[in-house]
Amino acid sequence: MPSAPRERSVFLALLPWPERVQLARALRTETVGGLVLLAATAVALVWANAPISESYEQVRDFQFGIPALGLDLSVEHWSADGLLAVFFLVAGIELKRELVVGELRTPAAAALPVVAALCGMAVPAALYLATTTVGSGSAQGWAVPMATDIAFALAVLAVLSTHLPSALRAFLLTLAVVDDLGAILVIAVFFTADLNPAALAGALGGLAVFYLLQRRRVRGWWWYVPLGVTIWALTYNGGVHATVAGVAMGLILRTPRDAGEKVSPGERTEHLLRPVSAGVAVPLFALFAAGVGISPTALGEVFTRPEPLGVVLGLVVGKTAGIFAGTYLAARFTRAHLNPDLAWADVLALAVLAGIGFTVALLIGELAFPDPVDTEHIKTAVLLGSLLAAASAALLVKRRNRVYRRLWEAETRDEDADSVPDLYQRTHHGPKGR
Repeated sequence: MPSAPRERSVFLALLPWPERVQLARALRTETVGGLVLLAATAVALVWANAPISESYEQVRDFQFGIPALGLDLSVEHWSADGLLAVFFLVAGIELKRELVVGELRTPAAAALPVVAALCGMAVPAALYLATTTVGSGSAQGWAVPMATDIAFALAVLAVLSTHLPSALRAFLLTLAVVDDLGAILVIAVFFTADLNPAALAGALGGLAVFYLLQRRRVRGWWWYVPLGVTIWALTYNGGVHATVAGVAMGLILRTPRDAGEKVSPGERTEHLLRPVSAGVAVPLFALFAAGVGISPTALGEVFTRPEPLGVVLGLVVGKTAGIFAGTYLAARFTRAHLNPDLAWADVLALAVLAGIGFTVALLIGELAFPDPVDTEHIKTAVLLGSLLAAASAALLVKRRNRVYRRLWEAETRDEDADSVPDLYQRTHHGPKGR
């Protein structure tokens, strides 16, 4: 009897439901999401510097739009302003949870990463200005080394850490969100000549409606998805970086559960969007943002021209000094205090990690230096400074991870040892006290 023909697999077909569930579950783990992000970054760098680099530029610069929203953007801008808003929405929900019920629920604990973020913006900018002043360079790139790339920093932390306390991630998340919001505000004030007050007012009105719907406990994606897209489009057309809309909506979504409620709207939204953020939004952004052409000339001029040198020093030295010193001084002279689960060595590792500046740093570099040659030098400086910061942070984070792993192993051995006498007593002599 002839055997039944074997079903042929379809190339790039939709995965069966069990495989899709497993893939989504894997992408919800930060380690897998971080590895996907770093892989996309590596592909972008290789593609942009390969003989077929023209194809990379053609794909990145291809434009398409949505006439109904008044948008006509390149693939690069869709990934940076559109898809990345999904990541910031998830980050905003997580930050809201930490502020309401998590590690940062007390003002004294929440104030410390905010102060650290502000100092981590001011010191790199000052160091850049000092470098360009001494070298007789241009001061217009002072804001380039200010911002920490939240997606890359969290990805590196997720890949490297297995036993670090959750308070460290909460600290980095708050610091990076405040840092990015501050840098975006700098863009809006200093690097945006055509703000649209009407569009911004519309975006604020949309956020007010979003807030009222949450307060009234209105459910249904058909309310929030069209409203969220409208808020995002108005924010973009208003001249402000559209990822601000994602953070704002994430902070508005309700995270505490009502009586009898299994999951809150924030928890449900985060659960649904995290695989999209980790598996689609952030990797595609990295693919079209990290493709910086690296030439020997540009690498050499990073250390000979004051502007790119100021960027590298600001990211590697300024970020570390500003965040660590700001955190220490705030904990020393104010009511703010460091989480008892953290040590100052953890703060130092985190401060070095915050020197990874990519998303907003590259954006500010393009705005501050319109000339293509200058832009290439600044982008190379951002890439080099971020790589140096990531490499240095990797050493420190792995060292701290080993410390916490040894503590965990010691506690596990102590717990096992404490359980042995009870087990022996029950096995050989009956219940204790008998």
